[in-house]
Amino acid sequence: MIDHQQEKPLAPSLPSGLYVTATPIGNLADMTGRAVSVLKSVDFILCEDSRITGKLLRAYGITTKMRAYHDHNGDKMRPSILAALADKKAIALVSDAGTPLISDPGYKLVRAVREAGHKVFTVPGASALTAALSIAGLPTDRFCFNGFLPPKSAARKKLLAPLLAQEITQIFYESGPRLPATLADIASLAPSRPLAIARELTKLHEEVINGNAKELATLYQGKSVKGEIVLLIHGQTKTDHAQEENLDTLLKTALEKQSLRDAVAEIAALTGLPKNTCYERALLLRSASKEK
Repeated sequence: MIDHQQEKPLAPSLPSGLYVTATPIGNLADMTGRAVSVLKSVDFILCEDSRITGKLLRAYGITTKMRAYHDHNGDKMRPSILAALADKKAIALVSDAGTPLISDPGYKLVRAVREAGHKVFTVPGASALTAALSIAGLPTDRFCFNGFLPPKSAARKKLLAPLLAQEITQIFYESGPRLPATLADIASLAPSRPLAIARELTKLHEEVINGNAKELATLYQGKSVKGEIVLLIHGQTKTDHAQEENLDTLLKTALEKQSLRDAVAEIAALTGLPKNTCYERALLLRSASKEK
C-alpha cells in the first residue's frame, strides 16, 4: 500500500557546534535564508524568551525545540549545553531580537564553548547598533558602543562626562521612558553636541531625529516615548574642546574666590551658557579636585 501523505523534508545536517544566530530587530522579513536553515537544522535553540522566539519560529515554519538560556539560568545551563556539544549536537543561540552577545550576557557561553574545544559559528544578520549608525548621519569611521546607560542621573552623568570628551561617535541603547531624562543629562554636560535618536528601526514607525543636545532635550521634555531607542552622540570636535577648556578655566578661577552658586551665576552671565551647564561642569571639576 502506498502512503500518499507527503513527508516533511529533512533539514540539512550541520556540523556540531554553537551557532550564534541573528534574528530580526523588528521587521520579520529581515530574517536571512541561512538563519532559517540553521534554526531548522540544529538539535535545539537556546533563547531568552520562548514566547518571543516562538512567534518568529512559527512565522517561518520552524519546529525545532527551544530551551531557555538567559541571565538567571546561565550558570546552571552551561554544563548541560557543553555536554550536548560533546555529544556532537548542533545548537543555535538567539536573542529576543538582533545579534546575540550585543549588549547581552551570551559571551559567557561562547567563552565556555571555546574553552571546551567546541566550534562556534556566526550566522550574521540584523543589529540595531549598525542599523542606526548607517542612517544617523554621524561619523562612522570611529565609534564606541556602550550598551545601556545607568538608570540614575548621577551615575549616568559620571559615565557620560569622560565619553563626551572623546573624538569618536558614542552609541547607547536606551529605553523610551528614560530617554527624556537621559537627554536632559547630556544637555547639561554638552548642550551644543549633535545627537541622533533612532527609534523603532525596521518597524512601521521607524524614525531618526537629529539635533543638538539642548534642542532634543527640550523637544522630548515631559514626553512619553515608546519603542526601542539607539542614541548616538557626535564626538568632541576641536571647537568643543576649546570651549570646554575655556569654561573649565573660568570656573576654576571663579571657584577659588567665591561659592559654587555665585561662581556658576557669574560664569553663566559671562559666557551666555545655561546655568545648569555651568553648574554640572563646576560639580565635575570639584569632584575631580577632591579625588586628587
